[in-house]
Amino acid sequence: MHEFDIINKYFSNLSKRNPSSLNLNDDVFFDKAQKLVISVDTYIQGKHFLNFNQPDLVIKKILRSSISDLICKGVYPKYYFISASGNKKHFTKLNLTKISKSLKEEQKKYKIFLSGGDTVNSNQLTFSITSVGNANSIVFRNKAKLYDDIYVTGNLGDSYIGLKILQRKFTVSKKQSNYFINKYYKPDLQYTLISKLNKIANTSIDISDGLFSDIEKLINNQKLSYEIEIDKIPISKNLMDIINSRRLKKEGLISNGDDYQILFTAKKSKYRIIQSLSKKLRIKITKIGEITKNWKHPGIIAKKGRKIRINKKGYFHHF
Repeated sequence: MHEFDIINKYFSNLSKRNPSSLNLNDDVFFDKAQKLVISVDTYIQGKHFLNFNQPDLVIKKILRSSISDLICKGVYPKYYFISASGNKKHFTKLNLTKISKSLKEEQKKYKIFLSGGDTVNSNQLTFSITSVGNANSIVFRNKAKLYDDIYVTGNLGDSYIGLKILQRKFTVSKKQSNYFINKYYKPDLQYTLISKLNKIANTSIDISDGLFSDIEKLINNQKLSYEIEIDKIPISKNLMDIINSRRLKKEGLISNGDDYQILFTAKKSKYRIIQSLSKKLRIKITKIGEITKNWKHPGIIAKKGRKIRINKKGYFHHF
């Protein structure tokens, strides 16, 4: 059963009298009266991270992916809570020292503070992070307007290559390997865009499960669709070099998740403002498509206007 089927069938009714829950169809809880924004994420070894050989990098990855939920809503993360299950093999003195050092670095980088948590002894290694921020308003899901432009920040696909390298399913030079693995463990969050997002975006989401999967979540309660041009989807020079040298298809590499870039829509009249912001903040912000009305038939467009089908749109949570 798909995660949204579970939510709709078993839990939606429990939240109907709580408008701050946003119908359980957004990445956050938002209590406007209290100016309170909360996000909760859980990470399991073997599912969300391969192993715990580099605990200092794993903790960076899961913390950044958690606060990304607030950042894509135009909210500054302020506090975080960590709950962890594991055993003495996972939480050795050396590993705990590495984790503590990494968290200190992340706190300084993103101006956040550890505020509590819980620990449980278990053979299964898991982490659950609750991120908290304060805001007068947020950028919601399902607020796209017909003919909005679709934008994405940064580059897509690097993290996926990093994962494949770690899984030993992809071989590249040492320099390239270091680059892609670094992108997998330490995604580039667009922190400096937070205060501007509310002024430019109609709706937004972070790209965690994959570009096409997440854009469909972004508009899942609206009878709208989208057209995205493959050639306009931004990728790094390193990824372009691999695509060209190995004759790979770009569409197979840019929607596999773990990018944590911001996917948002905006009115066409915002184009120049967005381009100006991109230059001023030194953030890559790329227009990749448009919101359309033919909701049953999204368009993924390749070269010369040819429509293509994407077999894997991203990661879906099934139970």
